[in-house]
Amino acid sequence: MDDDLFRRTVATLTAADPALAAITRAHGIPPLWLRDPGFASLVLFILEQQVSLASAAAAYRKVLARIGTMSPRALLAATPEELRADGVSRQKDRYLRALAEAVESGSLDLEALAGMPDDEVRARLTSLPGIGRWTADVYLLACLGRPDLWPVGDRALQVAVAEALGLEEVPDQARLEELGERWRPHRSTAARLLWHGYLSRRGRVETPPL
Repeated sequence: MDDDLFRRTVATLTAADPALAAITRAHGIPPLWLRDPGFASLVLFILEQQVSLASAAAAYRKVLARIGTMSPRALLAATPEELRADGVSRQKDRYLRALAEAVESGSLDLEALAGMPDDEVRARLTSLPGIGRWTADVYLLACLGRPDLWPVGDRALQVAVAEALGLEEVPDQARLEELGERWRPHRSTAARLLWHGYLSRRGRVETPPL
């Protein structure tokens, strides 16, 4: 996914869907937020689980300041006590160490993920403790730029869809999966537009959604 493809996909979606068109009319087209693929982004996604983006970013910065470079070897050299002092819970410490050990040992080849189909990337990542479908999906969407990802476990996306479609209730994951079918094969762009509407309505337009 690049800026040109993103804008062409936005045009396709908004021409076909009034709910998405209403978002761009009210709030414009969002930037194409992307993260660098690799270990550091997965660390940040794990830290973001079940906490605010600001809290996760603060913990990430503290860990990075302590270890100097966000590499598997550097992270493994830090003690659990040091990471807890930086805001990393015991559970997330275990998840981060499992990820770092997998990458350091070569059992998880992050560079190879770019050439794999979505389902295989998801299977490789979710085989590790602490990486579920949400983490795998947002890595595919935001780091690998895959065009048709739909992170049904993302609470902001659930609320965004309810608001955009005028639903009385926020959809659960199964219902969100069904609702997302209308935007195939461009669900990643649809998600970006819906997040943009969600953040803009809350005065957080400059905040990356992931």
